[in-house]
Amino acid sequence: MTVSDTIRKELQDLLEQYEGIISLMVEDDGKKFIEFGFNYQNWYTRALSIISSLAPDRLEDFSGHYRSPKRKDLSALTYTIHDYLQSIGPVKDGTGRAPYNHHQVAQIRFLNQYQILTALSARLDSVLADVKGHLFAEIQDAELAAAGKLLNTSHRAAGALAGVVLERHLQRTAINHKVKISKKEPTIADLNDPLKATGVYEVSTWRKIQHLADLRNLCAHQKSREPTREEVLELVQGVNSIVKNVF
Repeated sequence: MTVSDTIRKELQDLLEQYEGIISLMVEDDGKKFIEFGFNYQNWYTRALSIISSLAPDRLEDFSGHYRSPKRKDLSALTYTIHDYLQSIGPVKDGTGRAPYNHHQVAQIRFLNQYQILTALSARLDSVLADVKGHLFAEIQDAELAAAGKLLNTSHRAAGALAGVVLERHLQRTAINHKVKISKKEPTIADLNDPLKATGVYEVSTWRKIQHLADLRNLCAHQKSREPTREEVLELVQGVNSIVKNVF
């Protein structure tokens, strides 16, 4: 399975476990309470990992239903699943009545966590695409930084690496725009022409990429003359501009 498939399976498994786990939240049943603790802690740890990786903007909301906050009193608004697992409940009044049903509050907290996971599942494709895009951008930045450092030791190596970054970025751009590329291992030119033809970018960008491809070929082919530092620097900077502005 791909990483995306593994994440989908893990998320679906967590959602399917919800009904079984919440059914163990039975008042005055010590055996089921212990079983709930074991099952919920495992569920929460796995769910927290997914939320922190794919929906960090919801992490505080999700973990807030579990963590015990700093508080002056143990009200229904501040009661958490962590309290429930510690068998902590509200103080009863003189008649033996509690100000709220802590068992129901814990169930609502768990339900809210389940709903956050459900919302993530509904937009999982776009979330995974965003994550892939961020990771891809980080890799590109690191490779271009490495190409810049290589300028001090080998102009050809620096230019070749920058060319690889450009080629991969154009391949990803073609995928994003569903542009069909006939060759299995396309060159920059093989990617540049269809992207321009389908309107992904204008002629000015196409010409710039064409020029960068010429500089890359100068670096990659040993029979050509040696590329100058200025030419390779232009290539690295040009590729950086393309990956930041063409998607």
